[in-house]
Amino acid sequence: MRQGKTLALTLLLTGLVCAFSGQAMVVNPSDEFTGPITTEGGGRSMLVEEITATWCPSCAEIDPELLQVADSHGSRIALVALHPSDGEDAFQPAASQHRINRLETVQAGVSTSTPTFVVEAGAARRGYDAWADVQRDILNEELARQNTSGLDITVERTAQGYRASVASATLTTLEGTQLTILLVEHGKPMPDGFVNPGLDHRDRVVVGLAECSLDNHTITTNLGLQGASVADECSTSFSVEFEELDSWSVLLIHESTQETLDNGGQTTSYGVVELAYRERADPEPTSGAIGSALLVGCVVLAVASIVRKK
Repeated sequence: MRQGKTLALTLLLTGLVCAFSGQAMVVNPSDEFTGPITTEGGGRSMLVEEITATWCPSCAEIDPELLQVADSHGSRIALVALHPSDGEDAFQPAASQHRINRLETVQAGVSTSTPTFVVEAGAARRGYDAWADVQRDILNEELARQNTSGLDITVERTAQGYRASVASATLTTLEGTQLTILLVEHGKPMPDGFVNPGLDHRDRVVVGLAECSLDNHTITTNLGLQGASVADECSTSFSVEFEELDSWSVLLIHESTQETLDNGGQTTSYGVVELAYRERADPEPTSGAIGSALLVGCVVLAVASIVRKK
């Protein structure tokens, strides 16, 4: 009898995890951005990077659905899109290519096709129908995780745009790691003159990036931003400034440096937190392969939760 009650409670709690996805820090642009906004208790999200391109028909088809995917997972994942500097993509931001190059050092050939999804620098999952595999990767990473770095980020207005700063960082390790801030643009307009098989915009585009080494507390990379600085230590005074955008996200990531990756160090992040300034996705259920995968993912999460409790 007690086991039956435990099973029912576990399924109920898991259902709540899947149903109530509003735990991620999302600020609606209709709300006035009057003062600093800070995440609370962040760091446990997992980074999901999609390699995509504006000229790719299947990427254009999947792009409108992925914002709902992100909201359906709440703070469990931070989902970003990487556009290549291939001479054909309409955006080609240097920050996106920098992340693609980083993934290539971990998994050669990861960027050979689009769309490709990578959960925490893991296996490449390719194509529109790959989301079921992505769901399993997310779940497996959650089950395998032990400790994560506690991370929070603050964003405030400036005269020229916004400033994003480390609000707090309780780090599991320092040596050979860095704090990375990613700037993501939502609803980025497609410029004229480019092949466009989809809507007149693309979402979740990584357009800016800065990296702060925890070995020497210096800015090692600064791409697509108005500026990046550290006054003292990365964990206390690392900040970036970026231009006024209609809709954006900023991610704070604790991860290995490129040198550590080159020497065979940890490929998964130590912690991720996202603060988004955008409208939430349409609450209507997603159709097709992704919608089915989301439903299956909730069931798998329930079963895995039960197995862990035995």
